[in-house]
Amino acid sequence: MTPNARALAHPSREEIRVEGVLHALSDPMRLRIVCRLADAGDELACSRFDLPVSKSTSTHHFRVLRENGVIRQVYRGTAKMSVLRAEDLDDLFPGLLGSVLGAAGLQAERLGES
Repeated sequence: MTPNARALAHPSREEIRVEGVLHALSDPMRLRIVCRLADAGDELACSRFDLPVSKSTSTHHFRVLRENGVIRQVYRGTAKMSVLRAEDLDDLFPGLLGSVLGAAGLQAERLGES
């Protein structure tokens, strides 16, 4: 089988580490991406995210999330689709994702960002 040049590397479930997940979630733009994916409950194209950063910085944020096992990305035609790896994260670190998303929601309300 010929390797697909457009296939993206992802850590296996066993390779995901809590410190990597926490690092990935510690950035406001990355947390914003994760909250949007959690709200969507399905895959979204990277172009569907309106982030106040350059395209290269946006690409960096998605890469950090993918390389730390927070999201999975696949190409569908020319679109790069992202989906939250909620099941993997919940199995490995029960309650972590829900707590972070809940805290982000409470913070957004407190700061009038919701």
